[in-house]
This record gives sequence, structure tokens and C-alpha cells, in this order.
Amino acid sequence: MSTSYAPPVQRLIGELSKLPGIGNRTAQRLAFHILRASGEDAAALSDSIREVKERIGLCEVCFNLTDEARCRICQDPRRDHGVICVVEEPSDVIPMERTHEYHGVYHVLGGALSPIEGVDPEDLKIAELFARVGSAGQQDGVMGNGQPAEQAPTATSAGEGPVREVVLATNPTTTGEATALHIAEELRHRAPGLAVTRLASGLPVGSDLEYADEVTLGKAFAGRRSA
Repeated sequence: MSTSYAPPVQRLIGELSKLPGIGNRTAQRLAFHILRASGEDAAALSDSIREVKERIGLCEVCFNLTDEARCRICQDPRRDHGVICVVEEPSDVIPMERTHEYHGVYHVLGGALSPIEGVDPEDLKIAELFARVGSAGQQDGVMGNGQPAEQAPTATSAGEGPVREVVLATNPTTTGEATALHIAEELRHRAPGLAVTRLASGLPVGSDLEYADEVTLGKAFAGRRSA
């Protein structure tokens, strides 16, 4: 960073360059844009950053971002609370909602399993997911160990009815696949009566086969359906 800038400008550039995807030159352009902005616009930006840090927390049910105890999705009675979509980060909820195809609720793990980086199941919201699923494995009077259950309760999602399905929508990466596999195995053991599904993967719409990599093409073959 150039030392010709006044210390406040240097500090602003330094702070902006800490943002993901922002290099030093981009940080300089953003800093000068803020300097050229009106005092009201600069104050509004400062206030919005302060407000989001002070007011935004995690939903007590799904751990999505919210400014209340429960997020708006968990509060919405029109959502199907019997279907839980598991994602890695709160940002993953946004593209799911844009599809307008999913009408269930979510569960945000807060990351993916990565032994190399020291991220274990205890570091994610996996135990909380199992708690939401609850006693799904005891449906139809059968315990998870195969033994009969007396007056077995049904799995519930935050008191909103029985959980019928858990959709694993972690990223199609090595860590995402490992996380999905771990959760799927645990859920099948804990709740054999629960449907555990994984998002389909394969060729994107409008793509050419010659540009598809082997993994993507292989998944497309594995997930083929009737024409």
C-alpha cells in the first residue's frame, strides 16, 4: 500500500482489502468511491455495517441468519416443516429460494467436515439436526435398533409436525460429499423410517458434452431417468 495516502485512507484501504475477493487495487477504488460519496451515503454504509453486526444472529431452530429468535422461514406456517433441507452456509439458502421449487425448511450446518482443517462433527450443527429429527427412527413402532417401540413419538421439526424427509444439499465438493455421507449414515442408523435424499447432480442445462468433466458426466449417467 502506498504510504502517500493519509493514515485514515490507508486504514480504510487496509480494512476493505480484508474482504473476500477484494485485492489492494479494488480496495483503493472502493475507498476513493466512499471518499467521493456524500456524508449521508457514507454514514448510511457505516450504520448498516454496525447494525448488521449488532442485530443479526442465528435462528434458534435452523441456524440461518435472522434478526429475531426464529428466522422468517421457520416462522412461516405455509412452509412444509416435514421436509428439512441441509445446507452448509446461510448463503446457500438464497439460491435454493430463488428456484421457487422448494417449500420446506432449512438447517444450516455452518460449514463442512474437514479433518485436514480440524473441522469435526462437533464443530458443526450436526447434533442439532439430529435433535430436530428426534425420534423419526421410531416411526411405525420400530426403534432404531430394530426393537419394538412402545408409544413411540414421531419426529418433529421445532414442534411443527412430523419430519418426513431430510434433503442433503451440501456442496458437491470433497468436504461436502463427506459431510453428506456422514449425516446420511447417522440418520439411517438413528431414524431408519426417515427418507434421506441428496440433491441430483449432473449436466447443467444448455451445456455441451465435450466440455463436461468426467465426474460431472459420471454423476449424470448415475442419475439418469426415463425420457
